[in-house]
Amino acid sequence: MLGADIGVYALARAFHEEYGVRSIVVSGAALGPVAHSRIVENVLVADGHDPRQLVDALLHIARDPAHASARLVLLANSDWLVRVVVQHRDELEPFYVVPFLSEELLDRISDKATFAEIATGLGISVPRTIVQDFAGAGDAGWAPVPVDIAYPLIAKAASSADYQDVEFAGKKKVFEIATPAELDALWDSLRAAGFSGRFVVQDLVPGDDTQMRSITAYVDSRGELTLLCSAHVLLEEHTPSGLGNPAAMVVTRIDPMLEQARRFLTATGYVGFANFDVKVDPRDGSFRFFEVNPRIGRNNYYVTAAGANVARFVVGDRVEGRAVEPVVVDREVLYSILPHRLLLRYVLDPALAGRVSALIRAKAVAHPLRYRADSGPRRRWYVTAAFVNQVRKFRRYYPRATGTGF
Repeated sequence: MLGADIGVYALARAFHEEYGVRSIVVSGAALGPVAHSRIVENVLVADGHDPRQLVDALLHIARDPAHASARLVLLANSDWLVRVVVQHRDELEPFYVVPFLSEELLDRISDKATFAEIATGLGISVPRTIVQDFAGAGDAGWAPVPVDIAYPLIAKAASSADYQDVEFAGKKKVFEIATPAELDALWDSLRAAGFSGRFVVQDLVPGDDTQMRSITAYVDSRGELTLLCSAHVLLEEHTPSGLGNPAAMVVTRIDPMLEQARRFLTATGYVGFANFDVKVDPRDGSFRFFEVNPRIGRNNYYVTAAGANVARFVVGDRVEGRAVEPVVVDREVLYSILPHRLLLRYVLDPALAGRVSALIRAKAVAHPLRYRADSGPRRRWYVTAAFVNQVRKFRRYYPRATGTGF
């Protein structure tokens, strides 16, 4: 596995739960989620942002005689690392199962502007979108296209891979823009930073974090959709670097939304894991699809916790070479990386808060880092520290309240 975040650890945990294997994690640093783990072997490279170093490390691992009899599966869980794998497929596939889509399809669906075009053509709802292209931003006569979407609005990079290494003061994953002056300032910052990709400006769909939904899917090598799972987001992260990442969700089967995801994946010829971000528009009840991530997603453990261990689908398909029986997950589980009292502070709807409290009382709760089989002293200390840090982060970046928590 490439990467070292909580999503990579969740994948390693899924493989360990299902098959009892340790995963090799290749990264530039053994970050907290994968550090001091009994189920992970960390392989470090000098520069974790250098694709050549990552690929060379993978080839070195594959050629190790200790792995001669193994069938190696290669996974990555960030957009740019997926791109590294796909672009070096010819080098890696002689040694690894590479369960990812083609580079041509990756380019199309990873771009939020192109995604919006494809989804609209399939009758799938998306927010109204205007594309700002910075390809010629270095030219003296360049000017941004006019934006006639009502404020406040949302602005974000069309391709996170293009945005990965761009640095400027105030950089965020997603910008909520209140005025034309703020938007002009963002354009100036991107231009000065040398950004040459595309940004999308979109209608701000109203509603708080509880209007968000998540979908995780797997399409096998035969083109069959063998896994579908949806979740109702309760609270997202609100730090500048983590904005938009779910921090707590309830696994909930939402068939009308899942059918739209099925339509998209089937029509595009998608292969591998996919993760959709969706928001319920309170103005008309429609599901507004924001994007599809060409990977399983940072919070993938909600699927495994609900009884559909994600490792099963890729191993059954690509290692065992069999057709896995399709699964649509319908077991309700609370997935959360937050202390329960902190979470309930932000769930303001009484009915939803009651549902969350009932799952807590029933112990139908999952935290990806809390794994009994991997609970050495340093691991326990890290999980406890991460809990405390969540309280600090929410107090600093999202201090409003208040539901029934502290």
